[in-house]
Amino acid sequence: MKAGIYLTGSGPIVIITSYDSFTHPNLVKKLSSKGIKKFIVYEIPVDAAMEKYGHHYEAVMDDLKQEDDLRVLDYDGHHIFAKFSFKEFGVPILYE
Repeated sequence: MKAGIYLTGSGPIVIITSYDSFTHPNLVKKLSSKGIKKFIVYEIPVDAAMEKYGHHYEAVMDDLKQEDDLRVLDYDGHHIFAKFSFKEFGVPILYE
């Protein structure tokens, strides 16, 4: 599993994915179908996401309505930036 903070045109989202790359063609296709065609993504440690989100992380991972290869953990920009320091962000990956 990988966790990433995606900076999109409508704001940041935290995604958990089973894809080996944040720009895997199938993941990009799914994001594109949601209107996300251009983004900057920063990898964050999955352990940090589990720790910061606690029970919410578990609930999202257990949600049968979401697909196993793409789980949206958070889509509230204020909440995301309050939880994570820029020091925790990995190297940016740009996609367009």
